[in-house]
Amino acid sequence: MVGANNGRIRPAFPALNGSRDLTPSSVGSENGAVEFTREDVEALLSERIKYKSKFDYKERCENMMDYIKRLRLCIRWFQELELDYAFEQEKLRNASTTAEKHCADMELSLRNKEEELNIIVEELRRNFTAVQERLTKEQSDKLAAIDSLEKEKEARVAVEKAQAALAEELGKAQGDLQIANQRIQSINDMYKLLQEYNSSLQLYNSKLQGDLDEAHEAIKRGEKDRTVIVESIGNLKGQHKALQDQLAASKASQEEITKQKEELVNEVAGLKVEFQHIKDERDCRIVEVQNLQAEATKYSDLKNTINELETKYSSQNSQIKELQDQLAATERRLQVSDLSVFEKMNEYEGQKEVANELKSRLEEAELKLIEGEKLRKKLHNTILELKGNIRVFCRVRPLLPGESSSDEGKAISYPTSLEELGRGVDLVQNGQNHSFTFDKVFAHRASQEEVFVEISQLVQSALDGYKVCIFAYGQTGSGKTYTMMGKPGNPEEKGLIPRCLEQIFQTKQSLRSQGWKYEMQVSMLEIYNETIRDLLSKNKEAARADNGISPQKYSIKHDANGCTHVSDLNVLDVRSTREVTFLLDHAARNRSVGKTQMNEQSSRSHFVFTLRISGINENTEQQVQGVLNLIDLAGSERLSKSGSTGDRLKETQAINRSLSSLGDVIFALAKREDHVPFRNSKLTYLLQPCLGGDSKTLMFVNISPEPSSTGESLCSLRFASRVNACEIGTPRRQTNLRPLDYRLSLG
Repeated sequence: MVGANNGRIRPAFPALNGSRDLTPSSVGSENGAVEFTREDVEALLSERIKYKSKFDYKERCENMMDYIKRLRLCIRWFQELELDYAFEQEKLRNASTTAEKHCADMELSLRNKEEELNIIVEELRRNFTAVQERLTKEQSDKLAAIDSLEKEKEARVAVEKAQAALAEELGKAQGDLQIANQRIQSINDMYKLLQEYNSSLQLYNSKLQGDLDEAHEAIKRGEKDRTVIVESIGNLKGQHKALQDQLAASKASQEEITKQKEELVNEVAGLKVEFQHIKDERDCRIVEVQNLQAEATKYSDLKNTINELETKYSSQNSQIKELQDQLAATERRLQVSDLSVFEKMNEYEGQKEVANELKSRLEEAELKLIEGEKLRKKLHNTILELKGNIRVFCRVRPLLPGESSSDEGKAISYPTSLEELGRGVDLVQNGQNHSFTFDKVFAHRASQEEVFVEISQLVQSALDGYKVCIFAYGQTGSGKTYTMMGKPGNPEEKGLIPRCLEQIFQTKQSLRSQGWKYEMQVSMLEIYNETIRDLLSKNKEAARADNGISPQKYSIKHDANGCTHVSDLNVLDVRSTREVTFLLDHAARNRSVGKTQMNEQSSRSHFVFTLRISGINENTEQQVQGVLNLIDLAGSERLSKSGSTGDRLKETQAINRSLSSLGDVIFALAKREDHVPFRNSKLTYLLQPCLGGDSKTLMFVNISPEPSSTGESLCSLRFASRVNACEIGTPRRQTNLRPLDYRLSLG
């Protein structure tokens, strides 16, 4: 995830006005990995929820659930980003330690070699001094002999013999001196080479130091981002706490309403008691009035008193009416309060039911998603099986600078009928037209993206647990390596191998939400002169030895499940597209290339890229084992066309023998013969499970648009046409399902 932007999606956050365009499941399953920028996080934290209605609690609940889901998605991305940063930091530390250790070892070996060379130089200097002393002594002896010859004429014959002997010894001494000079010259040359090696080592050391500084800067940036993420998480926790406070306030308001209800009930009870007292008093007053009216006839002087009592009675009646009105108003308030409390309780129960219903629908949707994924894999592989297990695509190489489409039109054309549109190609040679039909034909204008779209479903089969093999066939200069690898440094022209890896790692990230975890292993080899070479070997001499003979012997074995294993081959675990790209560059530098009449840099070997995929689903405990083989074959041109001589001649003969063996195998499979000669070459024996087993195989036949290459193009198209008529067994998915899960799947 760190440092790779390909395939990432910056989610757009709509306002919370009822729309739910963004959910964790839709983002994780359809768009691959989610990436949040600082602006996205700040927008999410500063977002304010808007509602159409203040009392629409269902809408508020849905919007709040949507907002919480996006917060969880953001937190989960922060956690994954932090884990990736920690992993990248540890990886950079290990690489730095390894580089420093390697540099120290190189410096130690350099010091040892310098000491050895100094010892040799000292010894040679001592020998040279001894020889010079001997030569000086012999010259002095010679002068003494000449003087004695002049003084003693009588012993001339003896002196001449001595002189001859001295001359012979002088010749020997001069020969020894020349040999010593030659050895000193060779030592000086070795010392110069050593100085050059020391300077290159210093450059490499400085480069490693620069990479280490960049790694330290990346670690610092990661720590800064981590600090920002921690602050964002703290803000998210603050918002979560604020939401909890709002919920507590809502509960407190509900309790307060309940208390008000109880107070109103008590007040109504008190008013009822007071009303009863007033009613009893009124009855008493009425009795008194009646008694007074009875006595009025007897006591006329009490009339005024009776009037006063009547006035008091009327006033008491008015008071009673007022109290009755107050009692009615209080009862109405109590009813309204009861209705409000009842409505809120019903609303709360409704929201609870909606939440339970949404939870059950979410669980049901997750189950349907898992079942839909199983059905998709089944239908996807059924479609590929109906299309044919060995499929053949034809691609005309894109035009190079200096080539015109008019030249290509003279030799190659494409039928326009509905039956053959996009599937047919016509080749004209010596005035004769040759027509061919394949599963798909790409003209020279087809882009790398258009070619990859046609094989993307086949790559998906490798993640589903199938063995998949895609190989490119054609003459040198027909665009095989361009189709498989693309043009370095140009993202628009990436080949099938980089695009396949991007799709696999993106799908791996998107399937995490469904419980899938994958492990990837990569191996790369080449078959050169019928000899297997490990292109990922750290020992460069082991990967490429003199005379095309590798000191390491590799043997090919096939197990009972149809999987191919090469003994002692480096198989490396990979976790990202960046790691695989680094390994591809390392393998490209170790691959055997040479100059021919067809191309300045021609691949002189068959390149085999293998990606082993192991997956397990933590929810269903289902396991899958898939293999993706991507093969760039060497040029198929005839010997007379390539014009190879010397070592190139041996290489061309070995390439033609292996491709001829591939043709024999294809034709034997097409005729359904009992014996198929897979062991006739290392290439066919390595591809045996793909060609004669249960693998899904696709061949790209690449042809050149140049009119001068029509002969080789015709041979390639004829070979591809026979391959297209070949049928192999039905592919099997490599899965492992526990008995309980198996019974569930049957049920």
